[in-house]
Amino acid sequence: MASEEVDWDLEEGYASDGQGYVLGAQDEKFANFSSLPMRPDHPNRPLWVCPDGRIFLETFSRVYKQAYDFLIACAEPVSRPEFIHEYALTPHSLYAAVSIGLDTPTIVGVLGRLSKCGLPAEVRAFIEASTENYGKVKLVLQRNAFFVESPYPAVLRRLLRDPVIRAARVLRAADDCFEVSAAVRDAAAATLAKTDVDAGGEEAEEGGGGGEAAGLDGGGGSAREPSQGEAPAPPAGPAYLIDPVEIDPDRELHAFEIEAAQVEHVKQRCLPGGLNYPMLEEYDFRGDVANPTLSMELRPHVSHRPYQEKSLAKMFGNGRARSGIIVLPCGAGKSLVGVSAAARMKKSCLVLCTNAVSVDQWKYQFQMWTSLRDDQVCRFTSANHEWFAAAAGVCVTTYTMVAYSGRRSEESENVMNEIMNREWGLIILDEVHVVPAQMFRKVIGIVKAHCKLGLTATLVREDHLITDLNFLIGPKLYEANWLDLTRAGHIANVQCAEVWCPMTREFYREYLRPGTPVTQRQLLYVMNPSKLQACQFLVQYHERRGDKVIVFSDNIYALREYAVRMKRPFIYGATGHQERTRILHAFKHNPEVNTVFLSKVGDNSLDIPEANVLVQISSHAGSRRQEAQRLGRILRKKKARLGVGEAEEFDAFFYTLVSNDTQEVYFTSKRQQFLVDQGYSYKVIPSLLENAGGEEGLLLSSLDEQLDVLAAILAANETDIGDENLAEVDGVPLRNSGAARRTTGNMAALSGAAGMRYMEFAAGAGRPRPALKQGQGRLAKLRKKG
Repeated sequence: MASEEVDWDLEEGYASDGQGYVLGAQDEKFANFSSLPMRPDHPNRPLWVCPDGRIFLETFSRVYKQAYDFLIACAEPVSRPEFIHEYALTPHSLYAAVSIGLDTPTIVGVLGRLSKCGLPAEVRAFIEASTENYGKVKLVLQRNAFFVESPYPAVLRRLLRDPVIRAARVLRAADDCFEVSAAVRDAAAATLAKTDVDAGGEEAEEGGGGGEAAGLDGGGGSAREPSQGEAPAPPAGPAYLIDPVEIDPDRELHAFEIEAAQVEHVKQRCLPGGLNYPMLEEYDFRGDVANPTLSMELRPHVSHRPYQEKSLAKMFGNGRARSGIIVLPCGAGKSLVGVSAAARMKKSCLVLCTNAVSVDQWKYQFQMWTSLRDDQVCRFTSANHEWFAAAAGVCVTTYTMVAYSGRRSEESENVMNEIMNREWGLIILDEVHVVPAQMFRKVIGIVKAHCKLGLTATLVREDHLITDLNFLIGPKLYEANWLDLTRAGHIANVQCAEVWCPMTREFYREYLRPGTPVTQRQLLYVMNPSKLQACQFLVQYHERRGDKVIVFSDNIYALREYAVRMKRPFIYGATGHQERTRILHAFKHNPEVNTVFLSKVGDNSLDIPEANVLVQISSHAGSRRQEAQRLGRILRKKKARLGVGEAEEFDAFFYTLVSNDTQEVYFTSKRQQFLVDQGYSYKVIPSLLENAGGEEGLLLSSLDEQLDVLAAILAANETDIGDENLAEVDGVPLRNSGAARRTTGNMAALSGAAGMRYMEFAAGAGRPRPALKQGQGRLAKLRKKG
């Protein structure tokens, strides 16, 4: 009875003042919603809408697909395991819903129809307050002029009362009437608005079907040529390309022109701190005659998967181009989505990548999927300073090349001037989660682009700057569910495993010793002999199966030690571009090279579709994003291999090696959270080597070998044993490795004698005393005990 009274008090307290829970804040307080009235037909409705703004979706509902498409447009996913998904209504998610054409009555109406218990009054009020002004005003570039547009003329008159906006207005005639035009019906929003509990059935199977049914390979598109004698299929483009624009007879658009030089001031005045009418930006690319048109078409054999068409429909739903972010898992065809967007707009396109290898891959994607010639796609990297000869083209470069503020060569300076002085129709930001970094966010201000498209698999950062993308790029347009794509056969079915590696006695003693530096302690659990043996066993086991294996290590000292001892190639930050390309080509095409070791340079944008096994021995603390990015290296759908049964449940394997009873255990549990929220589960393997038959034939099997490794670790310099310092990882700023740096040092470090000291012993005082590395005195005692 006591517990019932407590529950009742909570309910009463919540209902009386309404301040117990905050909508959109993912409140963790206990709440009892069992008293919510259920509708008579609640088993047919897929949603539980709670008064605190949380929404739970039943994935086994017959209208799951329709409900998911609507929720992902207006709510943020919190956790999406196999049977029950959790979402949260937030101001940003509702802004994104309005940006794709969903108005307040539509959002409230569809949620009410799908909810088992109706729509709580608190949720209705929150939706109305969040969407009251957003989306009512748009900034549209059409006919090479900027227009402030709205279906509500009263709102425009209210804006013109502001002196800043009134001064920015361009009057073409003596009167001050608004330009009136017919409104276009938004196809994507109209489809979502029809979502109902009676909409299940055939469309619910849309996400199903394997890659063959969709006519697609692992790259996210189809390239099957018609066989000899077979008539070529008629070119059937995706709906977002061939559907006619439908006029909405019930709405009219009113607009007035503003000066191009005053656009930023007008946008600033309309923000919530000013007039509170945040502007949506759209680009009428078909009416842009000032910027040259790029002759570019998708090849006839290209087809899109259902989720790719949905994401593009959100971007081009009303015949104009919207800026925003599309979130798809690695290996699900993000590149094809970006290429298709560029082909739809047919304007000059700038693609920003994270490294030079990705630049080569994006150029290849444009040439594979479109009709562009080689001279219409240029690369701008430290090794290539190309530029297209025609008036319009595609330029692929890196964030670092554009954001670099130091001195450039004359050739590089000329290309950079071309980039800054041109009006780009579209800018594609690959791995857009890196943009909030202090160094990379400058790119948005340097480049003038009418439409911005961000692509990523992991819209998450540990420094909580990911929400900055809402105003740097735009709202999230679409996000696919990883498990749905796995079931449909679009991405690989991965078995995730956490392998426990016990620390050896000698290594653990040094790990626990007071005063041990942090970097040295980290290296001790990474170089744990049990972990090296487990890595060697997994590599040899999967190579015998004919698998392609990637081994990841953030720690360069460990990366080099593992790779050299196992006689496998490795790539890290200092590896030259040509050497990287040579190693990756051998890994893809040479049957003798089945394993490659990578540092964190392989986290993003590396296209290695052949890899199906990943072993992680060292990582960047508790970075959830890095865990998901590394899993993405093996998510590309695999082709069937000879000798492997079709009944095998998993076609890819992800191993994380963890040294027991160390700080790595905590970091690992934190890193796995993002993938667990996507529906993945980790199988724990507590004793891999014991179950496999012992350590026979493995490296570091003897105590002397282990002590030699330990001595080298204790004698290594602090700078030699740290993690690799690259551009940025979840908030760590870019360090320009090419610039000169002054550091405090001493002559011992310059001569290679850092960490050396003389040891005095009472016995044999007359003999010469050799210089010993720090820690070798302790190791000598350990050898005697052994």
